[in-house]
Amino acid sequence: MTMQLTAATTGTATKLSTATLRVATTGAGFTEITRAVGDFLSGCGAGDGILYLFLQHTSASLVIQENADPDVQTDLVTALQRLAPKDAGWVHDTEGPDDMPAHVKAMVTGVSLHVPVIGGRMALGTWQGIYIAEHRTARHQRSVVLQFLGG
Repeated sequence: MTMQLTAATTGTATKLSTATLRVATTGAGFTEITRAVGDFLSGCGAGDGILYLFLQHTSASLVIQENADPDVQTDLVTALQRLAPKDAGWVHDTEGPDDMPAHVKAMVTGVSLHVPVIGGRMALGTWQGIYIAEHRTARHQRSVVLQFLGG
């Protein structure tokens, strides 16, 4: 096995910028927020550092996924539906039959992300994008806290 580690760079974190991104989802599926997150970084004059994203909800999640082929998102929605189907006999159904499955999906996929920022740009891979994964059937307003720490 061959591995190569680049030389480490050292800097001082002198900047902390925070904003909230509000997103209207259209129901179960993926809403890409990569561009809006990049706009946040540009707007705060980000250099090198770390970007932290936190979704303030328990029935949706944040994911980094392929942004080239929409079939990937279709298959991911199908996989999540198989993981936590509406008709699994859930006890909690206060907000409807899709509520508890949405909580399970969010627990599995997570509500926070860390992304390295280099030269003011997210160090995402070629085909990666940042998405809100909406796990509820109906439209929702979602809030993502964005925080950049760096120089």
